Amino acid sequence: MARIDLRGDALPKGPALRDLLPRADFDVAAALEKVRPIVEAVHHRGDAALIDFAEKFDGVRLESVRVPAGALKDALEQLDPAVRAALEESIRRARIVHREQRRTSHTTQVVPGGTVTEKWVPVERVGLYAPGGRSVYPSSVIMNVVPAQEAGVGSIALASPAQAEFDGLPHPTILAACALLGVDEVYAAGGATAVAMFAYGTESCPPANMVTGPGNIWVAAAKRYFTGVIGIDSEAGPTEIAVLADESADPVHVAADLISQAEHDPLAAAVLVTDSAELADAVEKELQPQVEATKHIEDRIRPALAGRQSAIVLVDGIDEGLRVVNAYGAEHLEIQTADAAAVAERVVNAGAIFIGPWAPVSLGDYAAGSNHVLPTGGCACHSSGLSVQSFLRGIHVVDYTKDALAEVAHHVVTLAEAEDLPAHGAAIKARFGWKVPESK
Repeated sequence: MARIDLRGDALPKGPALRDLLPRADFDVAAALEKVRPIVEAVHHRGDAALIDFAEKFDGVRLESVRVPAGALKDALEQLDPAVRAALEESIRRARIVHREQRRTSHTTQVVPGGTVTEKWVPVERVGLYAPGGRSVYPSSVIMNVVPAQEAGVGSIALASPAQAEFDGLPHPTILAACALLGVDEVYAAGGATAVAMFAYGTESCPPANMVTGPGNIWVAAAKRYFTGVIGIDSEAGPTEIAVLADESADPVHVAADLISQAEHDPLAAAVLVTDSAELADAVEKELQPQVEATKHIEDRIRPALAGRQSAIVLVDGIDEGLRVVNAYGAEHLEIQTADAAAVAERVVNAGAIFIGPWAPVSLGDYAAGSNHVLPTGGCACHSSGLSVQSFLRGIHVVDYTKDALAEVAHHVVTLAEAEDLPAHGAAIKARFGWKVPESK
């Protein structure tokens, strides 16, 4: 892995620090131009376009994009019992956490006779995406479906790419996860075509109000294309792990955790921020045997660790390390330092924070109860991960009596006239015989 030495005077202040930190090349704007004709083909040709694109991109000719109910049932029946038990436990823990995120309506009395109520309403229909390229992600099914269900979304559909080895159906573990969650509307559609299907609707799939779920650059580009047309969670980029560690950290753990995210994708980012050159050396020494002992070495892990998006960043101390990780805004941030909980309290920019040696990112990926659909590419500086809140809309309900309106009427008219919007003031005057009530 490359090293970036920010000790001494090399650590800049302000936005300049972000420019020194490693980040993957992920040009969504360039991908957008390639995605445009694909999504427009789905718009104009519906299911026929989805079938053609499945043949082109996934190597299988579909009879229908909608997955038959029997296929979901069969997938669950044939699921390895150990995998089923693990999925069920993941679902159980996710429900515990996300159920606590539910919001209730709240009414505030502003003045006697004047109230504002904020009520929370779920989106009516969502389209969820589960990737199916290099790996299969039933965990992403759980992470998308559970918060939508706990938010009270009435109509939930899921799409995942067609798989030639499974006769054009999505991966059977994806289907089994859907069955466990009670999601019976599933489509064999991948990438930008799936996002377009949900955004525009087709003969077999009604349009959705929102699309969520991780994916590759084509999914991110399609989400950008539909910004303002439908709701999205985020333009997810390559996965990231940052580890803030001091001399107390175990280099075996740190190396294993960096590799765990590198195996996702050759663009995955693995960043170690430390004030210990000895730990940095030990982690690099530990990486080699652990990489050699695992899978996906040449096609994912080595390119990810050697890429410009990954590095060991040396700093003078934990205070400086916090400056670095807060500037970086990692999707996943591990704190492996002395008094890790206190250090974690000082983190303001991260998708999710994992405290100490016994809370690795892998736990959050599957069974911590937290959500693993998180902001990437520095977006943790302004965005949150997927939650129940993602699927809710806050609506203000204003209820004023005549007396309550009369009390503030002169202020409303004054502000309307100050903004040169006299009709706004007239809407108040009309209720009082065109004479503004005097304030009490």
